[in-house]
Amino acid sequence: MRWVKGLGRAERLNCRLFPCLRLAVSHVIHPDPERLVIASRESRLAMWQAEHVQARLQSLYPRCNVEILGMTTRGDQILDRTLSKVGGKGLFVKELENALLDGRADLAVHSLKDVPVNLGDAFAMPVVMARADARDAFVSSTYASIADLPPGAILGTSSLRRESQIRERFPHIEVRPLRGNLDTRLGKLDRGEYAAIILAAAGLERLGLGARIRGLLSPEDSLPAAGQGALGIEVKAGRSDVEAWLAPLADAATTATSTAERAVSRKLGGSCQVPLAAYAEVGADGLIWLRALVASPDGRTVIRREGRAAVADAEALGLRLADELLRDGAAEILAALAIEH
Repeated sequence: MRWVKGLGRAERLNCRLFPCLRLAVSHVIHPDPERLVIASRESRLAMWQAEHVQARLQSLYPRCNVEILGMTTRGDQILDRTLSKVGGKGLFVKELENALLDGRADLAVHSLKDVPVNLGDAFAMPVVMARADARDAFVSSTYASIADLPPGAILGTSSLRRESQIRERFPHIEVRPLRGNLDTRLGKLDRGEYAAIILAAAGLERLGLGARIRGLLSPEDSLPAAGQGALGIEVKAGRSDVEAWLAPLADAATTATSTAERAVSRKLGGSCQVPLAAYAEVGADGLIWLRALVASPDGRTVIRREGRAAVADAEALGLRLADELLRDGAAEILAALAIEH
């Protein structure tokens, strides 16, 4: 390809590794957009995320009219059942994807952890933005940590991933499902329905609710979900113009780590029905360090694996760890879960 004059060695490397960043170089040949419409869920957190992207785009393209199309998804409407029983993460993106297909929106902003790993041929996710804190947060009005919860205390979480890891280490705690948007979940805690709840730290921080966090769970105690803390931007496949305009928002390190994490999930058929975690970091040596696990919902069996690889081999690293997990017992767990559902 033809390189833009003045592009440094590091930028050329990133362009070779990540197509989304290659588009960042080529976007200079596209006229600036006049209007862009962002599809977003209408929850307070989702709107914060959409407004964050809106502000970034407005800064890049001052003459562009960047609008937000707020929508209510099936995932927002069904609050009396766990995601694993009503269709999984896809419930949060379907309506937004329909807006991309029919032209009402040019892009959709998602919490990356909520995006199914298989988008289908009609869609692309060309940009993953810089990651915020990926850790889980312990929130309680009474207790300072999970270790302080007494036997029988009720802890709420929306995630089988969190539930299985909590049950492994704290079998005396009663874990119950917790659905609803962030404000709804905090309201249930404040009304005394739960002794404590576990939420993603990034969401609390983004909404200025960091003071509600009593403690952050280390990845050793609660390995995060694939893509947790990152924002992904989805577009209709074939919209090279939109991809080029969005490309400056991409973050190389988060793109690499989320690629490794989502490769694990994709190989294992990751969904809300599977207690699955995958978390990667780029170390000081420039290598990706990926940790992954698969667990039984009751936490009695937890299989963990980890590995390191060059950034360029992020996808291969994720697939390798997924194979190791399957070989070492995850296949049996997944088969049992498939029978149950």
